[in-house]
Amino acid sequence: MTALLSAARIRLGLMGLLLAFGLSACGINNVPTLEEQAKAAWSEVQNQYQRRADLIPNLVETVKGFAQQEREVLTQVTEARARATQVQVDASTITDPEKFRQFQEAQNQLSGALGRLLATVERYPELKSNANFLALQSQLEGTENRIAVARRDYISTVQAYNTELRTIPGRWIAGILYPEAKPMETFTATAGSDRPPPVKF
Repeated sequence: MTALLSAARIRLGLMGLLLAFGLSACGINNVPTLEEQAKAAWSEVQNQYQRRADLIPNLVETVKGFAQQEREVLTQVTEARARATQVQVDASTITDPEKFRQFQEAQNQLSGALGRLLATVERYPELKSNANFLALQSQLEGTENRIAVARRDYISTVQAYNTELRTIPGRWIAGILYPEAKPMETFTATAGSDRPPPVKF
C-alpha cells in the first residue's frame, strides 16, 4: 500500500513538473517579460532626454555670454526646454496615444530649437573656439546619439511586446491571464526628417 502511494506521488509529481514545463514552454510568461523589457527601455529614453534637458541651461548661458543679440533664439530654446520638462511622463504614457504624442511633440520642438541655436553659433567664431562651449556641444552631440540609440532599443522592445499581444498564443494568454495588457506606443518620424539638415562650413 505504501509503495502504491509512493508511486502515485511520484507520478503526480512528474505530471506537475511536466505541466509546469509545458506552461512555461508555451510562453505564459512572455507578455509580462516583454512588457517589463519595454518599460525598462522607456526609462532609458526618459533618462537620455533628461540628460539633454540638464545640459541645455549651461549651453544657453555659455552662448548668452558671447551672443547677446541672439536673445530670440536663446528664448526659444529655454521655452522649448520648459515645455518639454512640463509634459507629465509616467508608465501610462507608453500606452496612452495622446500623452505619448504630447511627449514626442515637446521633444521635437526642443530638438528644433537646439538645432536653430547651434546654427546661430556658426556666426560667432570666438564662441565656436571657446572650450566650455566645445565641451557642452560635444556632450550634447553625444546625448543626441544616446537618445537615438535609446529610442531604437525602445522601438524594438515595443515591437516584440505588441507582436506578442497580437499573435497567437500570446493573444490568448494575454486575454486570459493579463487582460490589463495594452499595446504600447512607439516613436514616429518628425515631419521633414526625410530631408537632410543644411550643413554650413
